[in-house]
Amino acid sequence: MEKLFSEADLKYIVERGNSLDKIMQQLHYFRYGIPKINLLKSATVEDGIYKFNEETKADFITYFDKHKNKYSIEKFVPASGAATRMFQFLSEFLNNFNPETDTITSYINKYNVQSLNLFIVGIRNFPFHSELKETTRQLFPDYDSFHSDRKVHAIVTALLSDKGLNFANKPKGILPFHKYDSQILTPIDEHVKESELFRKENERTKIHFTVTENFRIDFEKILSNYKDVQSTFSYQNQSSDTIAVTDNNTPFRLENGELFFRPGGHGALIENLNQLHSDIIFIKNIDNVSLRNGNVEIQNKKLLGGVLLRIQYQVFEYLKLLSQPISDDLLKEIIEFVETKLSFPLSEEFSMFQKNYQIEYLTKILNRPIRVCGMVKNEGEPGGGPFWVIDSKGRSTLQIVESSQIDLLNLKQKEIFQNSTHFNPVDLVCSVKDFKGNKFDLLQFVDPEAAFITEKTKNGKPIKAFELPGLWNGAMAKWITLFVEVPLETFNPVKTVNDLLKPAHQPVHE
Repeated sequence: MEKLFSEADLKYIVERGNSLDKIMQQLHYFRYGIPKINLLKSATVEDGIYKFNEETKADFITYFDKHKNKYSIEKFVPASGAATRMFQFLSEFLNNFNPETDTITSYINKYNVQSLNLFIVGIRNFPFHSELKETTRQLFPDYDSFHSDRKVHAIVTALLSDKGLNFANKPKGILPFHKYDSQILTPIDEHVKESELFRKENERTKIHFTVTENFRIDFEKILSNYKDVQSTFSYQNQSSDTIAVTDNNTPFRLENGELFFRPGGHGALIENLNQLHSDIIFIKNIDNVSLRNGNVEIQNKKLLGGVLLRIQYQVFEYLKLLSQPISDDLLKEIIEFVETKLSFPLSEEFSMFQKNYQIEYLTKILNRPIRVCGMVKNEGEPGGGPFWVIDSKGRSTLQIVESSQIDLLNLKQKEIFQNSTHFNPVDLVCSVKDFKGNKFDLLQFVDPEAAFITEKTKNGKPIKAFELPGLWNGAMAKWITLFVEVPLETFNPVKTVNDLLKPAHQPVHE
């Protein structure tokens, strides 16, 4: 340690609030690697994923509406990231296009950027078109005299430059996403609308946003329009940042000699989630909103909520029974519930264990946070999905797994991953308190070995970065997990600005 860190380094680590033990653990993983996830098979309908008929769905929705008032419910929305990637192809256009000598056609052909052509063709259909048009004319008073290619360059400049709308450097949550008649709405507005699913009479609806501190005032300004919403905020704590290293796995240093730390990814938000005290928490990404499917969204959130409340009720009842003398028949009933309803197969040896050990083990299995995760049919979207995974103890459990967690050089593992039938849209509802009403410490249910290492650059130099176990991946690895199929139309993320041209984000023209 003395060779790695000077006294000044150690002081800096303490000032940042980072844990030296965690840093040493990260350095260990850099040097020796992180064990890859061992996929058993993909989760499918009737083998890890519930698929309900319309009648059963209606029953769960009714159950949620009937019982929701018994619980404090909150929505948790990760919203701190900037919209940089959303406008990446337009940023590259500004960096590589000379309006004095280049043409749009030649640029598109040279870089094969059909997305730029789509942006140009659809420009009038973006919800920010009027604002962009006005800003462009302010920045370029001679705009009307420009030839068409230079006009495009001027429009993109007005959209992205810090003297213009500066959209790429703002969080997605405050950007114009939808247009209702003359009303422009942001993702924040749409999340508020969706939160009506758990609204209670004479109570303010609770929504928590994770934000970057310098944009909090923008979030508050939008949310001030909703007097019946209680909004709270948190920031990704720099104490959760992870150390970066060079190619030879020694700490990377900036030009001034200072250690370089990076945000540890969305897995760091498990600490933010752990600070909430509501009984039930819905989780959804900031950009997964739609204009046209509000009712579909709400009904499917109620479906997930109904599944959670009913499963939670049964789990709590069984935990109460396990805390007192219990008959053999009732014990068998609980075992069947754990294996079939909770998709947690017990080992063959379990039946040979003494009864008191079986009770102790079943109690441990049941006394955990619960999450019900919506899953959509795989349409080739990048990202994670639902799988049966063999853990370090040889047990098969249900997990959401990202490609970065898998050994893709292993052809069998790669085949399992590529043939998955469903995709994770980040559509969760969580129970975070035990059957006695005490809140779980969610940090105790993280699998630290579900982290992963990525390659990045800093100041033009290659570095290795350490990503914490993802919020819905390794950070929830030890939760009770249920997967439920939901319609594809509930998944409408805006990964690039052109996604706003898709039907889910466009007004219906009668």
